[in-house]
Amino acid sequence: LSSGGRDSIIVNHDVRVARHKVATLSSHTQEICGLSWSPDGTTLASGGNDNMLCLWDAMTSSTSRTKFTLSEHQAAVKALAWSPHERNLLATGGGTADRTIKFWNTQTGSLLNSIDTGSQVCALQWNPHEKEILSSHGFARNHLCLWKYPTMAKIKELDGHTSRVLHMATSADGCTVVSAAADETLRFWDVFALPGVKSHKRSASDLVRSNKSKKISKTMHIR
Repeated sequence: LSSGGRDSIIVNHDVRVARHKVATLSSHTQEICGLSWSPDGTTLASGGNDNMLCLWDAMTSSTSRTKFTLSEHQAAVKALAWSPHERNLLATGGGTADRTIKFWNTQTGSLLNSIDTGSQVCALQWNPHEKEILSSHGFARNHLCLWKYPTMAKIKELDGHTSRVLHMATSADGCTVVSAAADETLRFWDVFALPGVKSHKRSASDLVRSNKSKKISKTMHIR
């Protein structure tokens, strides 16, 4: 388990033992905004308020030597998401002065693609069933966007939140995404379809209006 704080330090913990602190990583110069381990557990990605993306090798995680330090973002890096479809593919999102989603080959440290979303990127979630990625945003529209990968053609915009959408999580079946925003609401979106099932990919308000349809589960928001 890895944690990061305003002191710019990342701490790795082994929660199975009493002396759980096993490593301290220091490369960022400002607070840690995002942390995410790769699905195979070999690489830790960290994003900071210093606009830096750092990649750490699990084999050498007891030292403060990064595998790669990447400086292409122009604002804080909070959004981090590893692809479930391609090994070593990482998506990252930048803050208000950056507004981009970037895709990286973490094996080589190379930048594969960058797209300007026009808004602060707060969180990213991959569709586990298809090559699609969902982004959540802050200033200026506070919405969610679904993109087709790798073309990054925009599939759908999802409106409903009134303040920046800080976090997202996907349900166990990989079909529903919950978003948490600074407007103090949780919203549930039927946005990812199972293979072979037609996806409606509607906004929360669309889904509530369509709650009579048996094909669509009711989507709601909680305050």
